[in-house]
Amino acid sequence: MTKADIINEISDKTGIDKTDVQTTVEAFFTVVKNSMADGENIYVRGFGSFVNKKRARKIARNISKNTAIVIEEHFIPSFKPSKVFVEKIKGSKKITS
Repeated sequence: MTKADIINEISDKTGIDKTDVQTTVEAFFTVVKNSMADGENIYVRGFGSFVNKKRARKIARNISKNTAIVIEEHFIPSFKPSKVFVEKIKGSKKITS
């Protein structure tokens, strides 16, 4: 499912104009990105949490040159689904491998 599909489905279910839905969805993604870039975590009850995870400093290998490189500590975005979300997916009959 793409962002356009999400916008179409929300518009169909709510009756709200697609341009308004698109503006809202884009604003949501912008708020999530900007908040996480500022170091804030986002918690959406019943859906999940968008959190920054810290990766420790480590030494990695550049295989092509056979040298060691240092990767400094950094943060990466992560999503942790809520228990309600996980249970809904576990109980779904439509998901196939």
